[in-house]
Amino acid sequence: MNTIVRNTLIVLAILVLAAGIFFAGGMFARATSFGPGWMMGNYGNNGYGPGMMGGRGNNGYGPGMMGGNAYSNAAPLTIEQMKTAAETYIKNSGLDGLEVGEIMIFDNNAYAIVMEKSTGMGAFELLADSGTQVAYPEYGPNMMWNLKYGGMSRGGMMGGRGGWMMGSWNIGNATPANVSADMPVTQEQAISFAQAYLDQYIPGATAADDPTKFYGYYTMDFEQNGKVAGMLSVNGYNGQVFLHTWHGTFVEESSMK
Repeated sequence: MNTIVRNTLIVLAILVLAAGIFFAGGMFARATSFGPGWMMGNYGNNGYGPGMMGGRGNNGYGPGMMGGNAYSNAAPLTIEQMKTAAETYIKNSGLDGLEVGEIMIFDNNAYAIVMEKSTGMGAFELLADSGTQVAYPEYGPNMMWNLKYGGMSRGGMMGGRGGWMMGSWNIGNATPANVSADMPVTQEQAISFAQAYLDQYIPGATAADDPTKFYGYYTMDFEQNGKVAGMLSVNGYNGQVFLHTWHGTFVEESSMK
């Protein structure tokens, strides 16, 4: 076999191999992006698998991608510190008609629900670390499922002016004018889906009966032995359950309403 023919065959083999890898990668991306169960297993066939958020962590339910506290030596924030951080975030967002509705303090971070004053609907969720005391958008459903204020679907994880991972989130430019608050999954169904998940993965835990409704999903606490043990969210369109694995141990909470 002369050199030209041999080199041609080698090039063709490389091209075929590259095409195969590209095709396989595309199929994987298609199967794992925005599907009904890509983060928490295939809820579409009633599976509640822990998926990417599995494993074991400080809270006993797995650190997932987002677990841990970069400021583990710092004391948890107080209610007032988180309120100040959340109100500063709202002010800097450029959005009107929003207020802090609820604050929860955990040993890994502080958490706040931002509400719409006119509708009583949840707008978005915030976290703040002890070290910086600066509020930023919560990861997970708040970014993936929030149809009105979630910046992830409009610009990606690093979209906007620096993206949510840099603390800007760009929600002022990402908020559509009209999004329906109605969802196929009712509040009662969301509680039922959450409880089914807890029964399988955290036996003895009980889902709260007063979830906060956001544009696209619900978020609720759950208890064990009469104490708040964590939080989870339920997609309002397909019932997918997403466990918040990043909070740690519950400390205290307060309603701002």
